[in-house]
Amino acid sequence: MTQKFEIGAVVTGKVTGIQAYGAFVALDESTQGLVHISEVTHGFVKDINEHLKVGDEVQVKVLSIDEKAGKIGLSIRATEEAPERPAAPVRKAAPKKRQAAVTSYTESTEGFNTLKDKLQEWIEQSQREDLIKK
Repeated sequence: MTQKFEIGAVVTGKVTGIQAYGAFVALDESTQGLVHISEVTHGFVKDINEHLKVGDEVQVKVLSIDEKAGKIGLSIRATEEAPERPAAPVRKAAPKKRQAAVTSYTESTEGFNTLKDKLQEWIEQSQREDLIKK
């Protein structure tokens, strides 16, 4: 089977069967391979029947050969030139995100003293005679 075909070779075959997942292509009287649905054409293929019919002659490229399983992977897409993609539209740059300003709070700012700063004040208050409840 594989003595006749090599990976990378482009050959003409005939579609012998179509399934939802791909098309079977006869390469000669005793050898056939599978063109997976993703290898039929460039772009997305929803229904393979819109692209191929039993009896169609197609150019295929041999992608893989599995001698143990007796399977040959084929591609029609690899024999065609890829269509040019339209140029991507020019996008405006997104506005830069603004970062919030960070204000450092010091002892002069009420309500935002650190525990270390307040600890000494609390110790002094606890020792004052006039604040101690009797």
